Amino acid sequence: QVQLVESGGGLVQPGGSLHLSCAASESIFSIDLMGWYRQAPGKQREWVASITRGGSTNYADSVKGRFTISRDNAKNTVYLQLSSLKPEDTAVYYCNARRSSGGLSYTIAWGQGTQVTVSS
Repeated sequence: QVQLVESGGGLVQPGGSLHLSCAASESIFSIDLMGWYRQAPGKQREWVASITRGGSTNYADSVKGRFTISRDNAKNTVYLQLSSLKPEDTAVYYCNARRSSGGLSYTIAWGQGTQVTVSS
């Protein structure tokens, strides 16, 4: 079973940037959908962005135009570039891997999360 390890979180001032990485323990070439989620204190985990095997991307409205998701199949890694960060982006960011079958998708792995704190 694939394992995911996130890195790159930290403390950044409003307006700043961070680059998150999600390293997989095996090839992600065949994984249908890689994504990022986040969970702020006292809130439910929410979807942030996803990228398909073919490279198509989707973003939550709250991060569209500020975050960029990408994948490097050769390095078995998915990235999330966070720019123009706001205090409300503060959360633990989780990497997610999903497979699709019969029109349905299901999670096959979660990472342990990396903390992003946006504060002056």
